[in-house]
Amino acid sequence: MLNGALLDRVQSFKYLLHIVTADLKDDVDMERERRALCYVLFKAYCTSLYTCGLWADYTQRAYNALRVQYNNAFRAVLGLPRYCSALGMFAGAHTACFHATMRVRAAALVRRVRASANTVLAMIADRLD
Repeated sequence: MLNGALLDRVQSFKYLLHIVTADLKDDVDMERERRALCYVLFKAYCTSLYTCGLWADYTQRAYNALRVQYNNAFRAVLGLPRYCSALGMFAGAHTACFHATMRVRAAALVRRVRASANTVLAMIADRLD
């Protein structure tokens, strides 16, 4: 009670980005930091797909194999079970899924080609459909 008002009792709360728990142990905050590090490493090493904007002639099988590997890498980095929902894990991590990453990379390439002063690229940009 505080000034006659009943206070809610919580098991944990964030204070200055640090998670404070009822038992005053740092395990939960260390897990938060570990997961944040995993997200950074995944984004740095697994989402570059540097030349994917150039891919134009591929099979659905090749595309799906890459998507599955991308999802499995994210699960492995975070220590998630093999069959957890890909949609749920990316949404929960506030991280772009494979399809979103591919769309962003392709759109970025088109944007760079259209903005280029290079005459060859300008000719290609005029023919993009």
